Amino acid sequence: MALAVCGTVLAEADNQLVGTWAMVTATTERHGVKADAYGPEPRGWLVFTKELTFVEVLTDPRVPKFASEVRGEGTDEENRAAMAGGIGFFGRYTVDQSGEFSGNTITGSTFPNWVGAVRTRDDLRLRVEGDRMIEDFRRPDGTKVHIVWERVR
Repeated sequence: MALAVCGTVLAEADNQLVGTWAMVTATTERHGVKADAYGPEPRGWLVFTKELTFVEVLTDPRVPKFASEVRGEGTDEENRAAMAGGIGFFGRYTVDQSGEFSGNTITGSTFPNWVGAVRTRDDLRLRVEGDRMIEDFRRPDGTKVHIVWERVR
């Protein structure tokens, strides 16, 4: 137990991820075909707290507004576009002794299949380079996701 507490304290002190990050670009690659993940001008934020929690919201600003002002009353087409054009999720994350990302667990998500997912460096890599962070993620279907983030100041 003492080691776990010391490890968390050390990780928090050296944690390279802490802060708010704005999405700059997001692309996917599946079967050799590259595409914009959330349109040509994606919007999103990724926030890492010193308490080792995170929240990430990714959106395509081209998704049209619903005809109704009530979120639960979208048409099938509107709901399909909203689901395909964005995702939000949150949970806990870990860093190693160098303060580098080592994994996360998703507690909640707008895509229910991700709830409870545990990701390690095998399928999710985050690399901080100054005020930029590079994210490389491999979905279970093999699709590669590449996101560039910029630290919000």
